[in-house]
Amino acid sequence: MNIRSVSLTAWIGMTGIAIAVIAAAFAPWLAPYGENQVVGAPWEAASQAFPLGLDNLGRDLLSRMIYGARMTLFVSFCATVLSFSLGVVLSFVAAVTRGFVDMGLSRLNDLMMSIPTLIFALIVLAALPQNLAVLIGVMAVLDSTRVFRLGRALAGDIAVMDFVEAARLRGEKTLWIVFREILPNAMTPLLAEFGLRLAFAVLFISTLSFLGLGIQPPTADWGGMVKDNKDGIIFGISAALVPGAAIAVLTISINLVVDWLLNRTSSLKGGRGG
Repeated sequence: MNIRSVSLTAWIGMTGIAIAVIAAAFAPWLAPYGENQVVGAPWEAASQAFPLGLDNLGRDLLSRMIYGARMTLFVSFCATVLSFSLGVVLSFVAAVTRGFVDMGLSRLNDLMMSIPTLIFALIVLAALPQNLAVLIGVMAVLDSTRVFRLGRALAGDIAVMDFVEAARLRGEKTLWIVFREILPNAMTPLLAEFGLRLAFAVLFISTLSFLGLGIQPPTADWGGMVKDNKDGIIFGISAALVPGAAIAVLTISINLVVDWLLNRTSSLKGGRGG
């Protein structure tokens, strides 16, 4: 990547993402207090000892924010990677094999997309055990439908190109065509879509946690922190606004980087040409 080609807004976005990643990676060393350590009175105002004040149970809000970045990013990133792996592979296989496989996968994807995502997630998570594996799996399956739609459109355009037809005539297997011919030529738009899906995952896990079906307390995450401290807004206490602002800043930062990636994409050949 040419550093001079990176725009100012992209640098701002990368900086925001880097701060969140560093906070998540080094939380035990950066946080001044423990994740669930009670250090004072509930909703105590900001001071030199507590730069962001205390939450509804008297825990340091800054420490909870740092630990919350770890869980929010971990769940969002794992769900996005899993959804992309599932959506891209299935969509590319559908585009290459065509026929009944393509029709069956496409109609199943349309059926899944017709169900409101949040309502479906709430029903499934309420019925299944509440743990990280189930949460990540549900988020990934729901998000993979959007990835499938984009991947199918990209793969459909690339699959009719001459180099793909030549690979078929050579007798190459379906997976070889998918990973060696189609995927490299669709990489740049897929990377941009990955960023959008990651931003959506951050918002989605925060929403689920706010509704009580996401990451369970006492584990810190930004959506759950908004839920825990929302009653303080009535009394003019801004403890709920801090994690809400962090969610907004991280989402905007990801979108700034995605916009830069999209501006660099001139064609579907961006994967090989770099």
